[in-house]
Amino acid sequence: MRLERWPRSTAIFLGSAAYVFLHRGSFTFPNILLLLHHLGLSFLLTWFISTANYIINEILDAPYDIHHPTKRHRPLVKGEINIIPFSLLGLVLILSALLLAYIFFSPPFFLSLLALLIAGFIYNLRPVRTKDIPFLDAISESANNPIRFLIGWFALSPSHIFPPLSLLLSWWSFGNFLLVAKRLSEFRFLKDKAGDYRASLKRYSKRSLLLGMVASALVFFLTYFYFAIDVKLQSLFFLTPFLLFYFFLFFKKTLKEKEVMEEPEQLLKQPQFALYTLLLALLFFLIFFLDKPGQ
Repeated sequence: MRLERWPRSTAIFLGSAAYVFLHRGSFTFPNILLLLHHLGLSFLLTWFISTANYIINEILDAPYDIHHPTKRHRPLVKGEINIIPFSLLGLVLILSALLLAYIFFSPPFFLSLLALLIAGFIYNLRPVRTKDIPFLDAISESANNPIRFLIGWFALSPSHIFPPLSLLLSWWSFGNFLLVAKRLSEFRFLKDKAGDYRASLKRYSKRSLLLGMVASALVFFLTYFYFAIDVKLQSLFFLTPFLLFYFFLFFKKTLKEKEVMEEPEQLLKQPQFALYTLLLALLFFLIFFLDKPGQ
């Protein structure tokens, strides 16, 4: 169930924070308890759907994970788990999340949560299974970034107010950058067995993956700058050197790492990534409180 990946669902709070930041003049909420209820429940429902997607992924990837040096030790791969109750657990999580979303939230929130589920199906299930298609595998998986952003946004936003497209695209391309970096790491580490573990790796090359990382970084900065200009936030330009160095750290780690690059939660256990990520978070935190669009 990969419960240790629960921090990924906190990404929805970026969407909530962005809504409050961009619409602070009109943002109102009856009371703090209701606000915390909305945020807490939206996180819980996102975590339910994410966990259900991991269950689907675990079941469908078992034949491939046996070729991975560490994933082959997973309980399902080793035949230690009964697949029927495991599948039923995923179904219960899906139905519970969608029912509660329909009762307590707006239609855009419900549809965003449903989109997160559908994205998991598209990524894992045949006949589409984008997981096996070069570059589309990273693009479709990183779509979870803007979808989670939308979930957090509509946890607070009225149905008729949508986030800027440039902001969604920049968040999407950042996630795509990280996933292409992970593919390059897998390609370099697994070598001849890479294609047995992940079908898309059969049609990758080191050069194409490096170009994919560069292209993702370029899209990120183009959409990031467009957003900064569009909402008239000069402070975002001040952060550009810090963001460039952050991307450099990922490039360096991907090219020098002797093993498969860790998941984001594991990367944050390393001091250099943890401290620098905290620095970036503090800078954005200052912008949130000290700046506002149009100034």
